[in-house]
Order: sequence, then C-alpha cells, then structure tokens
Amino acid sequence: MRHALILSCALTLTAQPLRAQSLHPDSLFDRLIGTWVLRGTIARQQTTHDITFEWMLGRSYVRMHEVSREREPDGKPSYEAIVLFGRDPKTGEYGCLWLDNTGTSAFDPAGTGHGFVAGDSIPFLFNYSATDRFHTTFVYSKANDTWQWHMDNDSSGVRRPFARVTLTRR
Repeated sequence: MRHALILSCALTLTAQPLRAQSLHPDSLFDRLIGTWVLRGTIARQQTTHDITFEWMLGRSYVRMHEVSREREPDGKPSYEAIVLFGRDPKTGEYGCLWLDNTGTSAFDPAGTGHGFVAGDSIPFLFNYSATDRFHTTFVYSKANDTWQWHMDNDSSGVRRPFARVTLTRR
C-alpha cells in the first residue's frame, strides 16, 4: 500500500508539468520562438521592426514583443506591441490578445483574435464591429525558415491589404 501511495504521488507530481508542456501536433508555436527582423510594407510605408517570440507560463503561451526601428521625435518607437498567443487544447482554436501603442484601452474585445491552424498558417480574425474586421495571417515557409505576415482590413466583406511583411531570423 505504501508503494502504491508513493507511486501515485510521484505520478501526480510529474503529470502537471508534462501536461502544461505538451503541444498539439498542429502547433506552429515552436517555429515562432526566437528573434526576428520584420521587413516590408505596413500602411503603404516601408518599415523594419525587431520581434521576439518567447514561451511563457510553462510553455502554455507565447509572448511576442514587437518594436519598430522608426522613432518618434521624442525617441520612442513609432510602434510597439505585446501580443499573447494561446491554443485551446480541447477545440484547437488559437487566440491572441493584441496590445499596442496605437490604441490604448481596457482590453477591448476588438484586440482579441481567433483562428485555427490551416496547413502552415495561422489565420486570426479580429471582429471590430458587425461589418468591420481585421485579418492577420502568419504563413510559415519550411524551405527557408521564414514567416510571411499578411494583414488585411475587411469592411463589409471587402478586403484591402494593410500590410505585407516577412519575418527572418536574426
């Protein structure tokens, strides 16, 4: 009985970390982790940003920190964001909470996007209103270990490109 109790306690203690660290087979998070340089066009302007993706909370979530190299007159970055990504292990749905310096709020629901993995891409949809949405899609290229990142405004079903950028490892 004593051995059974010890074995039961040992299994309980070791099961928690393993559960938190396991990833579903469709997870693309491992491919995001690292330091990247973003280059491309955002809002019709050429730009370069530095981005870091890192695990947090026992590999349950991914944190992205994005900082533009372009600066404001006071020296602060023109754009900065913290984005948290997670995946519901039951439904497979990915979600993200986007926080940036362009629209400070008290966690407006419009800053939350959802989507499901489609091949080597993660398309997120942000619903701003009944007619206005924003599409953010990360597309991984295994051949050269880069990401294409497409962002589109969507008003009443009409999509217009907002950004086309590439992430390359630094």
